[in-house]
Amino acid sequence: MTSHTQQLHLLNRPAGEPRESDFALVTVPVPDLESGEVLVRNTWLSVDPYMRGRMNDAPSYIAPFALNESLEGSAVGEVIESRNAELPVGTRVSHFAGLRGHAVLQGEHAMPIDVGEAPETAYLGPLGTTGLTAYAAVTRIAPVRDGDVVFVSGAAGAVGSVAGQLARRLGASRVIGSAGGTAKVRTLLEDFGYDGAIDYRTERVSDRLAELAPEGIDVFIDNVGGAQLEAGIGQMRPHGRIAMVGAVSQYNQVGSHAGPSNLYEAATKEVTLRGMLVTSHFDLMPEYLGKAIPLLADGSLRTRETVVDGIENTPAALLGVLNGANIGKMLVRAS
Repeated sequence: MTSHTQQLHLLNRPAGEPRESDFALVTVPVPDLESGEVLVRNTWLSVDPYMRGRMNDAPSYIAPFALNESLEGSAVGEVIESRNAELPVGTRVSHFAGLRGHAVLQGEHAMPIDVGEAPETAYLGPLGTTGLTAYAAVTRIAPVRDGDVVFVSGAAGAVGSVAGQLARRLGASRVIGSAGGTAKVRTLLEDFGYDGAIDYRTERVSDRLAELAPEGIDVFIDNVGGAQLEAGIGQMRPHGRIAMVGAVSQYNQVGSHAGPSNLYEAATKEVTLRGMLVTSHFDLMPEYLGKAIPLLADGSLRTRETVVDGIENTPAALLGVLNGANIGKMLVRAS
């Protein structure tokens, strides 16, 4: 049995951009298993933008991270010890006790995954909650219809890269994405099938969006907020639909956040702006997986991963995803 493992702890609640010194990697003993429990050796850890909000001690849809305790997040791994007959040693599982080397879990908190039909990392990306977020956004929150022009911000990220491809399959006539840097823009056009791409670091998003969609957009999947949300509202057609998935541009801001200056324009265009939390749409997961697994297997759904090696480098990976260092899903190879 493994006697000790490593956990990532939050030492301080950052004001503004987090620093690696706000975290510590701590070695702790692994407790003995009780009936119904399994010990999982985590192989891959998910790092996601929402984790920044959990560093604040403020009410939200999910509890804040506790100081000086193991952080948590999505992970996949292998059962290496079991007191649960339904999860024998060797079973590959996904769970929410990541950001640590090993996890002791009750059986109901470990979901078996089939690594024969997809790589285990896919269950943290296109077959995990990021893929489900994209699917819910384009089917339920801001449904894409035949002929729609769709704009996706943060389009090279884990959610955006899937959302754009799903929008195309739902009948979008044109899909436009924004991303930071020439490499990401090239990836949108060459790998993810976008018709147009905007480099928000070198181009004014509102001006470039007007060039790429001169007659306006019908659907906006927004992962960024701020100036890009304002640009999207400005280019919306009447009765357009906006899925407010995230606002990564504001996560590190201190103090109040300025809203879009043209919000009243959304009212005059009768635009729908709807926020979403993936936790409200888990009922869609079976339906989504039934569609996504075959698409992933035959290459119709294309994905990318950015991999950081070593659990000790998880803070760097987290800071990277907040600053847009990733293309596709940001992952930490734990072992």
